[in-house]
Amino acid sequence: MTRNGAGLWWPDGCPPPGATYDGSGVTFALWAPMAERVEVCLTAPDGSERRVPLSDQIFGTWYGRIAGVGPGQRYGYRVYGPWDPQAGHRFNPAKLLVDPYARAINGELVDHAAIFGHATKAEGDLIRDDRDSAPYVPRSVVVDASFDWGDDRRPRVPWSDTVLYELHVRGFTKLHPEVPPELRGTYAGLAHPAVLSYLVDLGVTTLELLPVHQFVSESMLSGRGLANYWGYNTLGFFAPHGGYAAAGTEGQQVTEFKQLVKAAHEAGLEVVLDVVYNHTCEQDERGPTLSFRGIHNAAYYRLDDGGRHYLDLSGTGNSLNLRHPEVVRLVLDSLRYWVEEMHVDGFRFDLASALTRDDGGVDMAGPFVAAVNQDPVLRRVKLIAEPWDLGAGGYQVGAFPPPWSEWNDRFRDAVREFWSGSPDGVRDLASRMSGSSDLYRRSGRRPFASINYVTSHDGFTARDLVSYERKHNEANGEDNADGNDDNRSSNSGVEGETDDPAVVARRLRQVRNLLTTLVLAAGVPMVLGGDERGRTQGGNNNAYCQDNEISWVSWADEGGWTDLRRVVRTLLRIRREHPVFRRSTFFSGALDPAGGRRDVGWFGPWGEEMDDAAWHDSSLRTLGMFLAGERTGRRTAAGEPVHDDSFLLWLHAGEEAVKVSLPGPPWALAYSVIVDSSDSVVPRHLAGYEELELPPHCAVLLRAE
Repeated sequence: MTRNGAGLWWPDGCPPPGATYDGSGVTFALWAPMAERVEVCLTAPDGSERRVPLSDQIFGTWYGRIAGVGPGQRYGYRVYGPWDPQAGHRFNPAKLLVDPYARAINGELVDHAAIFGHATKAEGDLIRDDRDSAPYVPRSVVVDASFDWGDDRRPRVPWSDTVLYELHVRGFTKLHPEVPPELRGTYAGLAHPAVLSYLVDLGVTTLELLPVHQFVSESMLSGRGLANYWGYNTLGFFAPHGGYAAAGTEGQQVTEFKQLVKAAHEAGLEVVLDVVYNHTCEQDERGPTLSFRGIHNAAYYRLDDGGRHYLDLSGTGNSLNLRHPEVVRLVLDSLRYWVEEMHVDGFRFDLASALTRDDGGVDMAGPFVAAVNQDPVLRRVKLIAEPWDLGAGGYQVGAFPPPWSEWNDRFRDAVREFWSGSPDGVRDLASRMSGSSDLYRRSGRRPFASINYVTSHDGFTARDLVSYERKHNEANGEDNADGNDDNRSSNSGVEGETDDPAVVARRLRQVRNLLTTLVLAAGVPMVLGGDERGRTQGGNNNAYCQDNEISWVSWADEGGWTDLRRVVRTLLRIRREHPVFRRSTFFSGALDPAGGRRDVGWFGPWGEEMDDAAWHDSSLRTLGMFLAGERTGRRTAAGEPVHDDSFLLWLHAGEEAVKVSLPGPPWALAYSVIVDSSDSVVPRHLAGYEELELPPHCAVLLRAE
């Protein structure tokens, strides 16, 4: 064991990475095994720099204690070592580096040639640039971790009861009229009682926050007068993004984020973070040297061409090397920090397939997934994979092991295709509505492995999905070449916004259809923030760089669009009150000899169960889904089966009205309409075998009696 100057003990003699405050000083520790020399640079309030060599080294970690230093101290590192880009080594002590374990980061990145470790002119990336980057780069900050959590308790919402709500910390409250102006767009703004009560009233259980790790904007965006809005450009994996803090950025952002989580928990809401461990903000070999590249480039990144170039699985220029034990440690330390110190309830992993790759491709038994799954802290929180990346074989929907859940883009596509009138939409829709057992059953997972969504931050909003057939990304400055061209959208005959009441009414009905399908399907629904208010991005389906009213949620009253909130609230109340919609096991489809019906029955408009010919009928635009309440697939704490009402959901995507025959006994004696996306279905009470006329493009939910 080794003791530092303040009496703290480290069993293996190696202090923990980062800056550890002990009450009278700070121990700085940086893993840089190939470095020849390391200096911690303390920045004074006047901007002057004091360089202190770290003279001790063990296991590749350089460390030293500086007395009299405390919370709020800004610092960075200068790391000396070989400059040999063709072998993957890019050490450059002229570049002030952010601590990979920094708990807070202060200051903005300035777009200046000195932030690059290499010459940026004709010489390319092989010539070292010796200009000092300190005036242009952010600083790490020493943080006091103390915080009064009181009796904070995690809501621990079961997966089968979870309703995710994806939102952007800044964009959600930037225009909110009940949030004080100085708090709008911040952690404190999101924690405001008016905001949290709105979310609770809506009926969601879990907030999925777009990236809140400290990030910076790319030079190419700054040059166009834009900024990285979404935040998928991480600089610090431990630091809450300072730009979202109202209280300050010299450690105050840590406290403010904790206050947000505590307030959310008090309201009964979970907080899940969208995290980006597949790449960093340093881009490819032409990118800036801000942290990892200047500390141990050959370990932190997956390199190609002998080490000069970067393997890019994310489309951003580089890929973090999750094959290296110390990089895996960094990521796991970061995840545990956010769970244990910041009290978050889970993570959504951006481009998660990239985290699983070995030299031969994707490996779900590789070091990262194995480490997470056996970790006693991480295996107890919600884990969500975006199960693809941009590399060969990266599409891995259905392949992640338990206990992971996954964004299910096949649900998104099936629902969009059905409601836009696509042939063969009925067959795939039924698979997705029943929990996607074809994707998840074989690995022993449950329906809640499927994160169902129709819209997300990446793509059209729900309103734009029914208003545009083409993307309109001109404001991004990329000649409308960015963003996805395969949107499976329909504009009802008019491209963009219109005052035509018939077109608006049809669009509103289509959004209600999409939301009804989403909320009542088996699996975990994810609602895109603002969809319940008819948020529009003007047809921009890649608003990653639009930190303005294109992306911000509008809180103005827009009549029918704003009324979508009532629709979502009603649907989520039905889901919450009726366990038949919150299955924890897959449907069996088997006929119950006692009751004479299946746990799920699929019906054509003629009132009979679908046969093989019907499933392959490309002209069919109407599908009925019967859920038997006596077979919910759920049990009480005492092990008794949970019983519920039975329901019949009709989804009709046709251009013309259709008459459907309601299944009679043993399915039901009678029915009552409780949800009608058209607000025009009559009568409201019907007997089994009666016909019900469904207007064009509508979703109708009936309770069986």
